[in-house]
Amino acid sequence: MSDKNGGISLVNLAKIKLVKAEFLFQQVRQKKSLLCIGLDTDPQKIPSHLHKEADPVFAFNKAIVEATHDLAIAYKPNIAFYEAQGPKGWESLARTLEVIPDEVMVIADAKRGDIGNTSRMYAQTFFEQYDFDAITVAPYMGSDSVGPFLEFEEKWVFLLGLTSNPGAQDFQFFPETQPLYQRVLTTAQTWPKATGTELGFVVGATKAEKLQEIRALAPEAWLLVPGVGAQGGSVEAVCQHGMNDRGGLLINSSRGIIYAGKEADFAEQARKAARKLQSQMQPFVEKL
Repeated sequence: MSDKNGGISLVNLAKIKLVKAEFLFQQVRQKKSLLCIGLDTDPQKIPSHLHKEADPVFAFNKAIVEATHDLAIAYKPNIAFYEAQGPKGWESLARTLEVIPDEVMVIADAKRGDIGNTSRMYAQTFFEQYDFDAITVAPYMGSDSVGPFLEFEEKWVFLLGLTSNPGAQDFQFFPETQPLYQRVLTTAQTWPKATGTELGFVVGATKAEKLQEIRALAPEAWLLVPGVGAQGGSVEAVCQHGMNDRGGLLINSSRGIIYAGKEADFAEQARKAARKLQSQMQPFVEKL
C-alpha cells in the first residue's frame, strides 16, 4: 500500500485503518469471542516433560496456540517472561510469533514508554524486528513519548489507562476532580495520529464498575482488559459495561488458561479453560 516514493499515501492509510479495524471485528463475529490469551510463560511452571525439549518455552507456547487459536482473537506475550531468559528467551518469542496464525492479533505486552528517541527504538524493536501487531505503552511521560509508536500506521497502541493491580490506587485515582486515568483517556485521543482504530487503552477487569464511564470517554477505542480468570474479574460484567457496537474489547486471561493443566494434557486443559471464557462472551457477541 505504498506510494511511488515508498511512503504510505493518505488514501491507503485510511484503507489500512479501516481494514485492520474491520478485520478484527470480523474475527470477533466469526469466533463469537473477545478472548485474548496472555502467553506469560514461566519455565518454572510449564509441565516437567517439556524440559526435555530443545526449547521448552516454545514447545509449550506452540501447544497452547494450536489448542486455542480458533477461540482467541489475540495473543499477548508478556515480554518480561522472555527477556528474563536472555537471548534464548528472545529466540523462543520469535519462534512463537511464527506459529500464531496471521488472522490473530499479537500484542507485545511490553509497557514501554520513554523520551522520544528511546521510544522510537522500542517501536522499531517490536514493530519492525518482531512484527507485532500492537504494543502496550506507559503514557506517564506524555505525547512525545507515545508519538513514535503511533507513527507506525499499520500498528496498534494500547495505553495503560486504569490498571487492575492494587497499586493503581496510588496515582490513577488522583485527584478526585479528574482522576489521572480519565485525563489519560481524554488527552491521548487528541494527540496527532491518534484515532479510535489504532489507539486503545488497558483497563483492568477488576475495575469493571468503571468500564461504563471509560466507554463513554472513549466510545470507539478498543480496550485491552486483563484481570479475568486468576485475578477474579468477571467476563459478564466486563461485557455488560465495556462493549461497543463493534465489540471493542480484548478480554485477556493468562495464568487461568495456560496453566489450567500441569500434566501431559496441559494443552487440552488450556483449551477447556479458554472455551469456558469464550462461552461466557458468546451471548454478548451474538447481539452485535
